[in-house]
Amino acid sequence: MKDHETLSYALPQMSDDERIAGAEAFRDRMASRRTCRYFTDEPVPREVIEAAIEAAGAAPNGANHQPWHFSVVSSPEKKRAIRLAAEEEEKRFYGEDGGAAKASAEWLDALAPIGTDAEKPFLETAPWLIVVFAQRKGGIEEDGKRQNYYVNESVGIACGMLLSALHEAGVATLTHTPSPMGFLRDLCGRPEHEKPLMIVVAGLPAADARVPVYATRKKPLSMISSWL
Repeated sequence: MKDHETLSYALPQMSDDERIAGAEAFRDRMASRRTCRYFTDEPVPREVIEAAIEAAGAAPNGANHQPWHFSVVSSPEKKRAIRLAAEEEEKRFYGEDGGAAKASAEWLDALAPIGTDAEKPFLETAPWLIVVFAQRKGGIEEDGKRQNYYVNESVGIACGMLLSALHEAGVATLTHTPSPMGFLRDLCGRPEHEKPLMIVVAGLPAADARVPVYATRKKPLSMISSWL
């Protein structure tokens, strides 16, 4: 191994019982997380969003290049523009623009129990939109030239940590992925080497917010893990 500067690695001292209790408590909190499609416009402090993004920025990533950028949108005009552009793409996806749907019949059938359609009012109602970009180039200095590595994997982990941090703060979220998403690069003023990955909608749930029963179906441990 090449010589390089290091720091000591340390974790809090815990007993096995404490580790189990901590893991189970976090599991139970995350089990209550649900995608929200009905938001209030009640403000959420900027400090909450900042802390959640900083938590996401601590995610493991390829070569420590941290190949992500979070464009945080709160202005009504910008949110309106994002909604209009996203809904145009969604109308084509669902075939609500008078043409054939871009999505396959099988895909639309899979979405039916969730009840989604081309209307995305939450993009305007929620106080915060966090547009996540994957940086294909830039390195830790973000010079736009150095190659980044394991970009999708790194940004995916960061998004999971972002959602978890927001849930821990009592903030409802929704991940929205209009396709294609190039318009987000233009609206957020990001460079060509950055790829829009998703919009994380963040805010407080409306008083009458509902969740599809289908969304509460989760695969058990026996289906999502194998022990060798």
